[in-house]
Amino acid sequence: MASVLACGKGAALSHSSAGELWGMLRVRRPPSPAAVDVDPHVTVTSEAGRRRPGIVIHRSRTLVPSEVTLRLNIPVTTPSRTLVDLRRTLPRSQFAAALREAEFLKLPIHQSLQPDGTRSELESRFLALARRHRLPRPEANVRVGSFTVDFMWPAERLIVEVDGWASHGTRTAFEDDRARDLKLTLLGYEVVRFTWRQLREDHAAVAVALRELLRK
Repeated sequence: MASVLACGKGAALSHSSAGELWGMLRVRRPPSPAAVDVDPHVTVTSEAGRRRPGIVIHRSRTLVPSEVTLRLNIPVTTPSRTLVDLRRTLPRSQFAAALREAEFLKLPIHQSLQPDGTRSELESRFLALARRHRLPRPEANVRVGSFTVDFMWPAERLIVEVDGWASHGTRTAFEDDRARDLKLTLLGYEVVRFTWRQLREDHAAVAVALRELLRK
């Protein structure tokens, strides 16, 4: 609170500090007004605020009163404005995680910032690959029979599952995945799986394979 007040009228906690205060970014200490005073980020209007030791100041010509609210009695950028700032400053994977957490917390966010429906960094990476290679956008995390599949192109009846080692690296998981794939195949779907390594190191080959499968 003191950090924001020190920056003058119209200042607001912002960026990663606002993300921590809203709960969409992991905090380094238990949530409290004091928790956000560690390396605080504060946004001020172009006419206000001077340099302050120990405070990261962002000057903005676009911050308007409707994008500032109070949380724990601290002036802070709204969830939507916070996400806009984080999208410009965080790596894609960290921003996607913050967006998913904002959705989970049911924070009010602008329609243009609505999450992409993914549940993990690996799933977000797959959607980014599809965009990068201009593939048709699949549906994410949809129900097929008794299963929720990672991605699906309904018209082509193609399902893609992305496998991280943490959840798919055991013998039991291997057996369960194959039984699941068989049941989906019997429902008339083609099921293909890609690993984290393939999405990271062989993304071009993955895109070529998907394009061919979508042409069938």
